[in-house]
Amino acid sequence: VQLQASGGGFVQAGESLRLSCAASGSIFRADIMGWFRQAPGKKRELVAAITRSGATTYTGSLRGRFTISRDNAKNTLYLQMNSLRPEDTAVYYCNADPNCFDADYDDICPWGQGTLVTVSS
Repeated sequence: VQLQASGGGFVQAGESLRLSCAASGSIFRADIMGWFRQAPGKKRELVAAITRSGATTYTGSLRGRFTISRDNAKNTLYLQMNSLRPEDTAVYYCNADPNCFDADYDDICPWGQGTLVTVSS
């Protein structure tokens, strides 16, 4: 299954964006799906993940501002981002390969082009 992230853009601090990750096939059996981001000059990091049962996890202080969800019927993963801050500026990627949640596999995982989010102060 190939994934394509979209929905990024240029926004002002405090505004919101919703990212989408469209899958080329069914995501119903995907045990885990996640959003990652890579800011300029920094390593890629996990933003949020959601399991097949709907359990969610978020990195650091993102809980409360970001919400991950999945629509199995539409084969789409979402990331609702509210109260955006300049430090949220990054390229955002989605992935459903469990190995890619291990940073040791980052260089060999397929990440696609991602979608750029730029937050201006």
